Amino acid sequence: MVSRTELVVVIVAVGLAGVPVAGAIGPSPAVSGPVHDTFIDSQQAAVTNASSIADQHFPDPETDVLGWENGYWYNETLDVTPEDGLNDSELEAVVARGMARVEEIRRLEFETTPPVEVISRADYRQRVANGTTNTTDAQRLHQNVKYEALFMVNESTDAVAVQADNRAGGVGGFYDPSTGEIKIVSENTETPQMNEITLSQELFHALQDQRFNVSAYNQSTQELHNAKDGIIEGDGNYVDHLYQEHCDGAWNGTCLEPSGQNTPADFDPHLGLYQILLQPYSDGPPFVEGIREEGGWDAVNAIYENPPASTEQTIHPEKYGEDEPTDVSVPERSSDRWRPLESNGSVDHASFGEAGLYVTLWYPAVQTQGMTSIVPLQNHINYDDAGNVDQFDPYNYNHTAIAGWDGDKLVPYVTDDSSETNETGYVYEMVWDSSADAAEFRDAYAELLQFNGAEPVEGRIGTYRIPDDQGFGDAFYVTQTGDRLVLVNAPSVEDLSAVRAGAAPQGDRTTTESDGTTTTTGGGFTVATALLAVVGLLVIVTRRR
Repeated sequence: MVSRTELVVVIVAVGLAGVPVAGAIGPSPAVSGPVHDTFIDSQQAAVTNASSIADQHFPDPETDVLGWENGYWYNETLDVTPEDGLNDSELEAVVARGMARVEEIRRLEFETTPPVEVISRADYRQRVANGTTNTTDAQRLHQNVKYEALFMVNESTDAVAVQADNRAGGVGGFYDPSTGEIKIVSENTETPQMNEITLSQELFHALQDQRFNVSAYNQSTQELHNAKDGIIEGDGNYVDHLYQEHCDGAWNGTCLEPSGQNTPADFDPHLGLYQILLQPYSDGPPFVEGIREEGGWDAVNAIYENPPASTEQTIHPEKYGEDEPTDVSVPERSSDRWRPLESNGSVDHASFGEAGLYVTLWYPAVQTQGMTSIVPLQNHINYDDAGNVDQFDPYNYNHTAIAGWDGDKLVPYVTDDSSETNETGYVYEMVWDSSADAAEFRDAYAELLQFNGAEPVEGRIGTYRIPDDQGFGDAFYVTQTGDRLVLVNAPSVEDLSAVRAGAAPQGDRTTTESDGTTTTTGGGFTVATALLAVVGLLVIVTRRR
């Protein structure tokens, strides 16, 4: 297992059909612990040819001040030759000026200088591989159940491996709080290149850890991870955005932005898992920007004392501090054969929140290139006033079918044979703002079941079956009581009541249960363009482990 305190930055900059790509992902808690991510526009990829700003080398101050670090001011030009890689003295200068620039933007002083090293993609791939070697059977089953429940990774696929592949190809660098080190990943193996924007992101994560102790946050589930990253990555990517504006403006011609591809040519991420992870990197920066505009950097600093409690609070900023999520409990009602998956001290449940459930309902549109959708493909893309994808906040996670979320908890269930057969079950309980909100998601979930081949089971209330010869072949029970929704999964209809007593009761279907139907949208330019925008805009992520 990789150290849970390591912070990873992931970058992808690939053009697809003329659409700029900025993409990244880090591992889930089973592959590593919590992780922080960055968001970099691929248009940063070319070195500007504009004339440099005048070298304003003011005298060194008598004491450390904002905008000066280790002998360099934020607005100095550097005598370095980045094309052949950076030697030790050049790297020290670039790091020192980068720290000064981060200070100048964010108005916070570094306490120590983090060591920085540029490494190859091969070295990073090996690091990721080493990080998964100690994954236990229980951890692997936990990950498999989680992403099977979202209909993204089926039982024949190892979810840990999928996440590791995502990460190995997309990480652009990382900061490790346990050692205080930063490593930047370069695709150029002969003369590894430094990207100053990526460096700035990792330097800011080091600064965050020094000033706000973000390593102490509870990020044990995907929902908690994304919620806390609303401030961690929201602040980081907002600073990154401001840094890029300075590189395009006052610092024009002085920033190190190597040209060429920033990701492996064979990088093929799992788009569903990516989009769950990317929510704080899209919604976080405008969340932080709004706070700064209202109360300045001091108001942003105060958020670290009370970070967002849910992704709902960054998807809908007006709910921050006003609408706390419900702490959902899942009572244990299984038979002797089935039991909750023992975690050996790790978190024994999962939570995906509004962001994760949004992507769950949106993912069928990706799988069918927009031809069949529950949440339309285009709904996920934000456009600016000029009709272009909004580079500052590219992704939307708000849809009426999920907007009433108030809390969720998924508990995996196993038998003595699950490690060998990978046959598992789960109970997934959700709380919604109202019974109408719960019913709206229930109906959308019924569409998701039908999309994946489910049919109602005759003589069983609220029960569905996906044939075993299909990817997610299993039995499902869906029941709603007021604002509560319970989803139960098991390998067979008979096992449903063994996982959760009372599930799949005999009787006629009632009007509170929905068969659901999928909606079909036409192909055409709009859908195709939206899909390219999603693939092409994969946001660069730095995940803290």
